Amino acid sequence: MKNIETPKVAQHIFEIVKDIRQSDYEGNRNALRNQFKVLVHFSDIEPLASKIYYWRGFAMWRIAVNGFNDSADFHELDESIRMAIKEFDTATLTDFKNTEAKIGGGACRGLLAYLHREKVPFVQELVQSARTLLQEVELVSPENPRLLWVLGSLYWNTSLEYGGGQDKAIEQYKEGLDNLNLEGNTVVSLEPTWGKPELLMSLAWSYLNHVSPDPIKAERYAMAALKLVPDWHYMRDILLPQILEAKKKPVSS
Repeated sequence: MKNIETPKVAQHIFEIVKDIRQSDYEGNRNALRNQFKVLVHFSDIEPLASKIYYWRGFAMWRIAVNGFNDSADFHELDESIRMAIKEFDTATLTDFKNTEAKIGGGACRGLLAYLHREKVPFVQELVQSARTLLQEVELVSPENPRLLWVLGSLYWNTSLEYGGGQDKAIEQYKEGLDNLNLEGNTVVSLEPTWGKPELLMSLAWSYLNHVSPDPIKAERYAMAALKLVPDWHYMRDILLPQILEAKKKPVSS
């Protein structure tokens, strides 16, 4: 027998999702694991199943991302990414129109490819699978800011001759910010509307790590992100100190 979706149940799930977002920003991987486990109790609610799988995948995705930032063990990273992919794929199988799950699945395949970058055939398979998923989203929702966020990182690691490059990545992030203004944001919704802090963070990181670094621009975007999420562990404790240190260095002529 399926669980019944009621306003009370929907509100409860929404609160768990809010907690997942907060735990991500705090870099609290243990909390994310607990929230991942709690959500499974709602995965048999048919109207919500695909969204539940998405947020379970999201929790594992962010366990991995925060793990990279905090130099987590290789096996923990590998397990988290694979579990995220499994949840995103299940979300897509449950509802093929769940483009957000395809974005997450594509991004996580990219992370897994990076983690196993020495295994060329495996990496090629992952990259092709990620590309297929992201292209499916581009066909129906090319303006999706979360898609543009993921594509930005891919362009950053793609050479100019193949249509990528650092400036192209920055262009994607800025376009994503513009597109966020077009999205609705209901009070209680399981639809992903995240992206603005992440896009600001990526712009800060990009200007810091650009071939022609601009730490002043990087700081501006970093502070804008922290204004939205003051307790963001990665931004406050890792990236911003790197930017401030870079500002102390003399500008090369």
